[in-house]
Amino acid sequence: MLTEPPALTLVDGAPRPSPEQIAAFDGIPTSFICDALGGTGAMAVTVEPVGFGRDLDCCAFGPALVAGNSPGDIIGTLGAVHMAQAGDFVIAEAQGHQGCAAAGDLLLGQLRNAGAVGFATDGPMRDYDGIVAAGLPAWCTGLSPNSPFSKGPGYTGGVAMVGGVRVATGDMIVADRDGVVVIPFDQIDGVIAALPAIQAQEIDRDTKVRNGFKTPLDLDQMLEDGRACRKSTN
Repeated sequence: MLTEPPALTLVDGAPRPSPEQIAAFDGIPTSFICDALGGTGAMAVTVEPVGFGRDLDCCAFGPALVAGNSPGDIIGTLGAVHMAQAGDFVIAEAQGHQGCAAAGDLLLGQLRNAGAVGFATDGPMRDYDGIVAAGLPAWCTGLSPNSPFSKGPGYTGGVAMVGGVRVATGDMIVADRDGVVVIPFDQIDGVIAALPAIQAQEIDRDTKVRNGFKTPLDLDQMLEDGRACRKSTN
């Protein structure tokens, strides 16, 4: 290259959910969100609550602020400390790199101080006790004490692939002990509209199971219309 790229690019202009849209996800389980998205939307199972959520209440929701990083680098995440708005959920791309931590307790504490409500990355984290003390709900692929660097290039804002899911700044993030779910910005209203019916169905099913329900399939009807069949081993 004739010229070096900038170490950090700040990407402005992303849309942001309204306060009403954000509030609509308060207390909503990630499983309900995935149901509303047609059974999809969750990051890979490798992105899980730090420490399996045993010492830190890993439950958070908010608009995504994407931090794009090269493998082993965290400059985009450092930029997120400066760009974060109150209520943001920081999504830090590590490009799946597992050789060093993608964040530690000091960075999480600074993100919390900047107003972030959650943090998720497709890399490991370090300084577990400090992370718990910082109190920012976090999701990652595990723990590693190896150190990252901050040389760039990287970006804050924009779009990244994290945990197998495309995440754009301004998308809605809902995360709990089951995982991290991404709601594309243009689908937020549709998901909100679908949630009451999903919640009602879940309450109805829970009530039936508690009362002894044990026939999830109508086998008689399925045998009659050909969706099921019987075979003998004789």
